[in-house]
Amino acid sequence: MKSTLRCMFAILALSSLAPQVQGEDFFFKDGDRVVMIGDSITEQHLYSNYVEMWTVTRFPHWKITFRNVGIGGDRSVGGNSRFERDVLLHKPTAMTVDFGMNDGSYREFSEQTFKPYMDGLQGMADQAKAANIRTAWVTPQPLDNDEQGATALTGYNQTLEKFSEGVKTIASKNDGVFVDQFHPYLAVLDSARSKGPKYNRITAGDAVHPGPPGQALMAASILKGMHFPSLVASVSVDVKQKKVTAQENCTVSGLEASEQKVRFTKLDNALPFFPEEASSILPWSSILDELNDYRLQVVGLAPGKYKVRIDNVDVVELTSESLAAGVDIAAEVLKTGPIAEQAKKVKAAVENKNRYHHDQIFRGIVLNNVPEWIYSAIPREQLEEKKKAIIAERLQKVIELDAEVAETLEMQSHQFEIVPAS
Repeated sequence: MKSTLRCMFAILALSSLAPQVQGEDFFFKDGDRVVMIGDSITEQHLYSNYVEMWTVTRFPHWKITFRNVGIGGDRSVGGNSRFERDVLLHKPTAMTVDFGMNDGSYREFSEQTFKPYMDGLQGMADQAKAANIRTAWVTPQPLDNDEQGATALTGYNQTLEKFSEGVKTIASKNDGVFVDQFHPYLAVLDSARSKGPKYNRITAGDAVHPGPPGQALMAASILKGMHFPSLVASVSVDVKQKKVTAQENCTVSGLEASEQKVRFTKLDNALPFFPEEASSILPWSSILDELNDYRLQVVGLAPGKYKVRIDNVDVVELTSESLAAGVDIAAEVLKTGPIAEQAKKVKAAVENKNRYHHDQIFRGIVLNNVPEWIYSAIPREQLEEKKKAIIAERLQKVIELDAEVAETLEMQSHQFEIVPAS
């Protein structure tokens, strides 16, 4: 029925009623308060930031918040023991759980390490169900060692694969969402390893803690496992008919069309996103294209090459043939122009908000151990009450920073021009 309505809107060119991205199958929902719990890989605020940035740019009108409570060196038993303090504090409606890297103790698979891992995950599942928290259970990612070989599934990665099977069991047992980032990540590593006799780590960082390239790969695997919609916006123009023949997740107005030039105003309902610092992963993975379908089609132009301009900024040069076929220009609009600038502002606001929460609240107060001698001068109860008051005060500041993120997500109309390149 929805598909039929979209076709009707396109045919009638009812630009004011342009359909929006459908997010019914996506794990996160409008109104969610999301907590992301894990170990040091989570505390790095890379994959978690990217998951947040992709989500809010795809659904800029949603009211959704994210909090990261990853702790370096932690295991699932630690996540279970601190669940009330770190997770329930934020009254979440949804959460992601990503443990396992430390839980296997960096050695061969053993029930002595696997059982505590499963017990910790189940403990969190029990607490999440009691609090009515929707949960996505995420597998650990594999190690990315510099060792030679056509496959990365050796040594500790064999242990992590078995731990990933445990995550699937927990998700199934507790009606959660299972997210396998282990095997998609492993497939990219194996593809890179197969290209030559010498392998250099493509995920940056170290073998355990990926840098931005690896963490973008993690975020993409997580989002795809959550059924993240790839469509950003799409528009089709027929020059001879002088009409917009299709539009999705955007509103198009003011069309002027000839065989040599096309101009229109476009208001998108979403933004493309990709972290520029992770671009070195793109020769090995097509995650930018897979998660950002920003499509332009112009049929009926005179043969030749054309520039696509957005607000008088040249963003890409295309042939009339490729424009007629329809082309995804997400990568190009994220390099330069007003859409790229807005995406950068969103990223900066998200990073600023999460940095404040981590430095001024989570690490700054919650995890800041007070020396025992302090309690000889100040009663423990009094000091704990003071800590709670400061945390509450600073959490209000985080809410203000959430509002600053929302401000960067206000969608703007842009003028598109397709003109001869010569």
